[in-house]
Amino acid sequence: MGVPRTDVISWGPERARAGPWRGDRDVAYLAPLPDAPVPSAAFVQRCLAVLARSGYQRVVTGALSPAESGGFLAAGFEVSEQLHLLAHDLRRIPDAPCDVPLRRAGPADEAAVLRVDNRAFPLFWRLDRAGLADAIHATPQARWRVAAAEAVVGYAITGRAGRRGYLQRLAVDPDQAGHGIGAALVVDGLRWLKRWRVEHAVVNTQLDNDRALGLYERLGFRRQPLGLSVLSAGIT
Repeated sequence: MGVPRTDVISWGPERARAGPWRGDRDVAYLAPLPDAPVPSAAFVQRCLAVLARSGYQRVVTGALSPAESGGFLAAGFEVSEQLHLLAHDLRRIPDAPCDVPLRRAGPADEAAVLRVDNRAFPLFWRLDRAGLADAIHATPQARWRVAAAEAVVGYAITGRAGRRGYLQRLAVDPDQAGHGIGAALVVDGLRWLKRWRVEHAVVNTQLDNDRALGLYERLGFRRQPLGLSVLSAGIT
């Protein structure tokens, strides 16, 4: 059983998305699905075996909570990156700039969205086409919006799984920073979640991303005492 592209690996009720990391055929991406049980070490080992048969030499996880990390660490993974985790209870959603034009994104926007993403993030965090598709499909329902008048200058992907909400991705062209684009995109996603009666939303960001932290906290997110980790392991 191989994993030629992004797919789901299952073992009983345990499930994880897997595929090439940023289009690299030697490095796999592995992330538990939000509506699946916490991965066990035995399940992670099975995932590694599947990925090994597909020819991968290394695997990188999504951003994992301490509870989700346990099975991976027991299976031999190590911490590669640490992230802040922030949560919003959605009881009060602030206003956002009303003069930022937002619209639904679609396949025709993909190239422009990826250009913005690559300008907004350092190399390790940049998305390619497969990574963008994975962010859109990581939850059962998602909202993909762009900020665009003449050209795309920012985008956000907001997902929901039951009563849980996720700000999956937010990127604004650095040349357009400070114009309220990020705030408008985040508030749009939070309002969408609230309309669907989602009870709380979470977002993560790099420890040194002070601009993003400031934005999220101004909009009502609060840092959680336990952060997230991105783990990695070699495949033998």
